[in-house]
Amino acid sequence: MMNKRGCFYLLVLAVLGACSGEQASTAPDMVEDEQIAVGEHSEELIAAADILGAANNNAEWLSYGRTYSEERYSPLTQINRESVEQLGVAWSFELDTNRGQEATPLVIDGTIYFTSAWSKAFALDARTGEEKWRYDPQVPGRYGVNACCDVVNRGMAAWGDKVFFGTIDGRLIALERDSGAVAWAAETADPELRYTITGAPRVIDGRVIIGNGGAELGVRGYISAYDAESGEMLWRFYTVPGNPADGFESAAMEMAAETWAGQWWALGGGGTVWDSMAYDPELDLLYIGVGNGSPWNHEIRSNGEGDNLFLSSIVALRPDTGEYVWHFQTTPAESWDYTATQHIMLADLEINGEQRKVLMQAPKNGFFYVIDRTNGEFISGENYVEINWASGLDPVSGRPIESEGIRYKEQPVVMMPGPLGGHNWYPMSRDPSTGYVFLPTQNTSYQYANPGAMEKQEAGWNLGLDPVPSEPRNPQDRARSAALTPSSLIAWDPIAQSPAWRVDYPVYGNSGTLATGGGLVFQGSADGVFHAYGTNDGTEYWSTEVGDAILGGPVTYELDGEQYVLALAGQGGAIPLTMGLLSGNGPRYMNGRLIAFKLGADTPLEIAAPNPLPPLDTSITTTRGSTIEGALAYGSFCSVCHGPAALSVGSIPDLRFSSSILNQDAFMSIVLDGLFESRGMASFAEDLGATEVENIRAYLLQQADAVPR
Repeated sequence: MMNKRGCFYLLVLAVLGACSGEQASTAPDMVEDEQIAVGEHSEELIAAADILGAANNNAEWLSYGRTYSEERYSPLTQINRESVEQLGVAWSFELDTNRGQEATPLVIDGTIYFTSAWSKAFALDARTGEEKWRYDPQVPGRYGVNACCDVVNRGMAAWGDKVFFGTIDGRLIALERDSGAVAWAAETADPELRYTITGAPRVIDGRVIIGNGGAELGVRGYISAYDAESGEMLWRFYTVPGNPADGFESAAMEMAAETWAGQWWALGGGGTVWDSMAYDPELDLLYIGVGNGSPWNHEIRSNGEGDNLFLSSIVALRPDTGEYVWHFQTTPAESWDYTATQHIMLADLEINGEQRKVLMQAPKNGFFYVIDRTNGEFISGENYVEINWASGLDPVSGRPIESEGIRYKEQPVVMMPGPLGGHNWYPMSRDPSTGYVFLPTQNTSYQYANPGAMEKQEAGWNLGLDPVPSEPRNPQDRARSAALTPSSLIAWDPIAQSPAWRVDYPVYGNSGTLATGGGLVFQGSADGVFHAYGTNDGTEYWSTEVGDAILGGPVTYELDGEQYVLALAGQGGAIPLTMGLLSGNGPRYMNGRLIAFKLGADTPLEIAAPNPLPPLDTSITTTRGSTIEGALAYGSFCSVCHGPAALSVGSIPDLRFSSSILNQDAFMSIVLDGLFESRGMASFAEDLGATEVENIRAYLLQQADAVPR
């Protein structure tokens, strides 16, 4: 039986089919568990028509990108350039952790559903912020060592009477929307392998679609679909081929294997689908973004041969079967962690006098792509940040024109962007009135070096790189890097392939964006400020300090005639925010929180003051460790969480200020014995011995000595 929302949206779709205009045409839019239940909730069902008609549903935010086209645009106008100065905090909800918060909340029938670090799920009253229920999947703390970039979760999907989300240890969980009770849970990956889930699922016609992460840890990528009612797996599409001796799962894998060499399968291959997806219901195509290789180094992974499909590619699939339709590879023979898992957005644009159904993406490699989404044909591309690895894109194929020597076969090479990318996972948004795509960017660099061989590590990363300082070594590269603006919000014109305007930030890292009919684009910055800019020219109309970075995508909704803007704040230890934020001022030690804003509200928002950390007195200890060897080991095993050169902010300890490095036995207990396993710091005993750990301690003592007194 169809619910009343479904009936309404069938009518909406009928009207849309008879209309013209950009807004209509651009929306293909469509272990033991702990649980606390508070209050009641409506049992209305989410059906296909609801998400297909989401572009015209102002009251709610039904899916990760609001619509299947992932434009993150709301036509709400109550909060606009004239009224936004009256915007204030309506309520805030404090979370139970200071780890990173990257989720996009859903808003359905007056209830907010969202996920938090450690894969916890919450339901709140959208008017008051009062908790309705929470659910903790009890992810083992020791599993945190497998999380490449902190134990984050980017959100949920909704269908029927359930919400769905993945866990950092690889489960897909369905909860009853009204109570938070578990409907079903499915293991999406081999628990013996180092898979993770941080991305949000999508649901298409009752199929819950989810990918995974773990490419740095030696896994083979794939994406799977599960039945929303039963949790039964319906199909799986692998993104890289396995061992040819075992046979190929599909003709697509047999084709892809021709672009690989050596024994790539022994090292996993990579290609995880850890974030973006989009769907065109008219074409019935699901678009997925595929990640980097495992290991990164193409020389080690594939003997330096072949394009290695489908690494760093956009792939179109049939959502009912997982059948391959077409692909476009942004970085052939990927060797620098240039993933194509960044936000995918769909729109209909007039290009050279012709209406084109396009797909847009700004992956890590620094180019903004416009692609025909019907067949994967390259339309145009231009770099959106400064790059040095390619001089441009072939105008016909879109293949990058590589610069000489960038593959670091014989000599180290400094690449721009580095592995953090010119744009990472932060969601983009689009304003249909201007046509601009609001793109969070960052200027990064990294020095890559080829070790010639690699031994697979059981706890650390498997990159196939010689650990070298991430700071450029020669003066010219250092000067060039220092001259660049760390982070920017760019209004990108996808037709002209150029910036219309930009806002620069003095620190690394910013957040996802939200565009609204009020002529505003909302974005947080890494220094803990939430901003509203004019979509037409980037004028700042409003800002407020929230005490911590807003990373994920803000959302907006309307209840009782009032428009709300909703955002999760909480930086945690995400690496993109550590670069350039020197930690001598100390972290704020704040838990994450969900903040709702509306016009005329003035609820006080408590903000913790920075807590300066005193320098360590390193004279009370001695070490026989090698600082040189320690720097290399730190780069291989520790820097991903604790930051390059031991510069860290947020919830991940800054080891230059940690008293644990003053005591050899205590440091050994943490690194080798798993003393802090419950916090995500698992033992590295499988990869490191006492000598290597003491070398790391020696390096950290050296870094602690360098802290200004």
